[in-house]
Amino acid sequence: MKMNIKSLLTFLLICILSSPVFSQKFLNPSFTFSHKHESYITLKNGEKLTGTLDKLRRKKGLLESVVFVDTENKTHKLSASDIAHMYLMPSGFDKFSAGMEFLSDATMWEDNDLEKDVIGKGYVYFEQSEVLVGKKKQVLLLQLLNPSYSNKIKVYHDPYAQETASAGVGGITMVGGDAKSYYVSKGGKTAIRLKKKNYRELIPEFYGDCPDFVKKLGKTPRWSEFEKQVYDYSTSCSN
Repeated sequence: MKMNIKSLLTFLLICILSSPVFSQKFLNPSFTFSHKHESYITLKNGEKLTGTLDKLRRKKGLLESVVFVDTENKTHKLSASDIAHMYLMPSGFDKFSAGMEFLSDATMWEDNDLEKDVIGKGYVYFEQSEVLVGKKKQVLLLQLLNPSYSNKIKVYHDPYAQETASAGVGGITMVGGDAKSYYVSKGGKTAIRLKKKNYRELIPEFYGDCPDFVKKLGKTPRWSEFEKQVYDYSTSCSN
């Protein structure tokens, strides 16, 4: 019996999700979002909005503004600086992938600040964060890639990150390459851009409060295992 591409993708995703290693992986960033499913936005002033996404604009890869229609059919034009955090439903294959990831992951959460029931349905979480870009601090709206274990270290998608080679099926990436950079915030501090080339020198800054873990990493921690290392640190160190 021939297996069509959709069945093959489903089979491969199930195989990946059945592995205990999967819960240690960062979420794949989503780039397209539904204009039909409800979205949830919390503003900096504490106001909460429920409605549908109309337009989402980016500048140089970063979210710049959102046009949002609430349940009373009122249109809100919001800049990224207006938004504290938001939950958006991905569209297309992004939606399928995100939903499957959370089915595997949502029951293992260490972070109680996020709405698990919302993210458990496959929603993507963005939050406002102060970020050091070059030598200047900026306030950006970034996608959180490790919502299930972000209580100590938050890892955000870097829109400019290039990836190493990845394996694909039918032109769709199934086994993602290693991103060469992320934005990372430790303990609520200003997020910095972590690059593959400077990971080793920043080990003390990220894990220094857990010397046994640093010792376990050794002198040559592998960038390809960064996801697992963040997971292990977040779930094993009591500090």
